Amino acid sequence: MDIIFNCPNCDQELAVDQSGAGTQIDCPSCGQNITIPTSGKVTTGPLPPAATPPPSSIASSAAARAPLHLKVPVRDTPGEMLIDKPRPPLEVVQKGAGKKLRIHTIRRAACVESGHDRFDETVSAFLNEVTETNLVGIHVISYDFFDVATQKMMTDYGVLIVYRG
Repeated sequence: MDIIFNCPNCDQELAVDQSGAGTQIDCPSCGQNITIPTSGKVTTGPLPPAATPPPSSIASSAAARAPLHLKVPVRDTPGEMLIDKPRPPLEVVQKGAGKKLRIHTIRRAACVESGHDRFDETVSAFLNEVTETNLVGIHVISYDFFDVATQKMMTDYGVLIVYRG
């Protein structure tokens, strides 16, 4: 049978065999010397399922009772890079070694801003970024989409760019 009691210093719930009643021990939570009471909640085995479980030691700890004043940083832009990857040597970049094939699709409809068609500028900017040495192929595509404004099916075009990167 166990005696269940709380430490008088830190209020940690402890369970000790009934044969230890009246002896002194160090509390495993706070380290203070305490005397095991001769009376307390005495149990003969596991609690019945209808009984409420004892409060957890985490909920009764001093850390749980301390008010938390935590602030999460909010940023409008991505955070700074703390670890920069070293750039590969130029001979590796020129050969394209270790780079995976990737694709990028640019639709003309996505490049129209305020009535101005910026498709050519967008494609040129992306191709300059990829560079000619990493370019594998450029393929013209046409696709159909439903235009909500006119309530009609429209046909448009774009490019599919295959590159190493």
